[in-house]
Amino acid sequence: MQTMKVSVGRIVAVLAVVVLAGCETGSGVKDEGTMAPAAVEDRTTAGGQDLQGGQGIESQGQWQGNPIDDPNSLLSTRIIYFDYDQSEVRPGDRDIVEAHGAYLAQNPNVRVVLEAHADERGTREYNIALSERRGRAVRQLMTLLAANPGQIEVVGYGEERPAVLGSDESAWSQNRRVEIVYGVQ
Repeated sequence: MQTMKVSVGRIVAVLAVVVLAGCETGSGVKDEGTMAPAAVEDRTTAGGQDLQGGQGIESQGQWQGNPIDDPNSLLSTRIIYFDYDQSEVRPGDRDIVEAHGAYLAQNPNVRVVLEAHADERGTREYNIALSERRGRAVRQLMTLLAANPGQIEVVGYGEERPAVLGSDESAWSQNRRVEIVYGVQ
């Protein structure tokens, strides 16, 4: 029994040394997260180009970088809004959707998910169907410009993921939308 107590004591001592040896001694300077948030974020790229924003510069009036990141480009708008109980893309938004379709046609390795939404009015089933129709309308317009339908996935969320909480026209109008989310295969 005495031998066992000595063995357990030695094991505990060895484990304590191993654990303490693995601890960092520290330099007295606390790291407050010196990396910029952009360096920490998981960025999706296509062909070595950042698709989530933040990369590129404007030089002599010309954007240098991925056109997706150009704040002056139609591609910077990634939310398409819809009228109440409608799934037709508004005439004012057609150019935006067409620009995304042309970008997809020129970049066959790029994929998008069209996250389609509805406001809270109507039944859950109706709103899911309506949001899917909205997503398909955006996809159809994109494919008219030679974007491959295989590049585009439509997900209908109905009223389940509101952008704005509220039960008034201001909130509802912001929840009737399709969000264009870029990624790669």
